Amino acid sequence: MPTAWTVRAITRAMFPILVLLTLVEVGSGLVLGRFEAQLLRYPTLLTLVPVTIGTAGNIGSILAARLSTAFHLGTLSFDIKDDTLTGNAIATIGLSVSIFPIVGVGAWGLTALTGMTRLTPWRVVTIALLAGVCLAVLATFVTIITTYLAYRLELDPDDVVLPAVTNICDVLGVIVLFFVVQISL
Repeated sequence: MPTAWTVRAITRAMFPILVLLTLVEVGSGLVLGRFEAQLLRYPTLLTLVPVTIGTAGNIGSILAARLSTAFHLGTLSFDIKDDTLTGNAIATIGLSVSIFPIVGVGAWGLTALTGMTRLTPWRVVTIALLAGVCLAVLATFVTIITTYLAYRLELDPDDVVLPAVTNICDVLGVIVLFFVVQISL
């Protein structure tokens, strides 16, 4: 799949994607705005938002990079029996189980330093873990689907998948965190 390395070719490939992803980010801001009252009531949640969406985007980006590399090496097939695909998907979800409790402890600890904690550490860790695992599952699906669509549309996954996954994870991060908070409080 040769791609021309010209300004025109790069712009033609990336501009529509970036415009679409900008609109997706606006959606994230709108959802976050609806969540504002709870964020102000529980400052720990305010601390948790950027870390949660950033970590979810990073986890999705790691998977995207691994799948893109496997795609370029010709070792990736989009078959559920593909060890590269399933192994990386399982590792991504496993990583979230280990990292998001740390995110929760960190968010609670930083808020505790300011004396503004209103939630117990256990509650914050539970919210971070539930939201994180849900986000990892969603990020895994988004990454696999986006990589497959890039392949089918003859786009370079290196150019498309990482920006798409991080932007979509921003929106999903806010939505999932909001949902988890609603069922947890």
